[in-house]
Amino acid sequence: MVIAEDSVLLREGLTSLLERFGHTVTAAVGDAPALVAAVTADRPDLVVTDVRMPPDHSDDGLRAAVTLRDADPALPVLVLSQYVEQSYAAKLLDTGGGHAVGYLLKDRVGAVAEFARAAERVAAGATVVDPEVVRQLLRRRQDPLQRLSPREREVLELMAQGQANAAIARSLFVTEAAVNKHVSSIFTKLDLPPAGDQHRRVLAVLAFLRA
Repeated sequence: MVIAEDSVLLREGLTSLLERFGHTVTAAVGDAPALVAAVTADRPDLVVTDVRMPPDHSDDGLRAAVTLRDADPALPVLVLSQYVEQSYAAKLLDTGGGHAVGYLLKDRVGAVAEFARAAERVAAGATVVDPEVVRQLLRRRQDPLQRLSPREREVLELMAQGQANAAIARSLFVTEAAVNKHVSSIFTKLDLPPAGDQHRRVLAVLAFLRA
């Protein structure tokens, strides 16, 4: 078993917990590259990983898990996080036909024995997903624009008309800095991949036109 968690205390705690339930932890690492290296060196019977960790402190752990599952769809992976990173969570749960994969939220795990059982089920090929994760993924797939505020929808509509941020600011009688903030929030809420702002503007407009 491989554990990937950037918090030293939590990493040690997970190691002790799982070993107490009879599992062998072959590697406990604190960043995404080390996770990939550990799995490549010695394929484990289960990977337990957080979402946010070095080197970028964003969704590195989850992206590494998706990469590992793409290479080996039968690799059991259990994500344990405080966050639902919707774009890559959906991709992870789609890998391997949804078998031997799980996504649990740290704050909603009620007991250590419950977590240990979930880890064992994923290792055995089951799918274990917190209901809150499912709810958020379903909401995202139904209409990503529902997550935008009324003002963000106004900004996106003007973006779809081809207006630059300065023109949008004049149309809405707000500062350009305020528009920049709204645009950044739109990119985040629509789960647009990191890229040049102009490319993400196009993707955001496409999402608006499809809705």
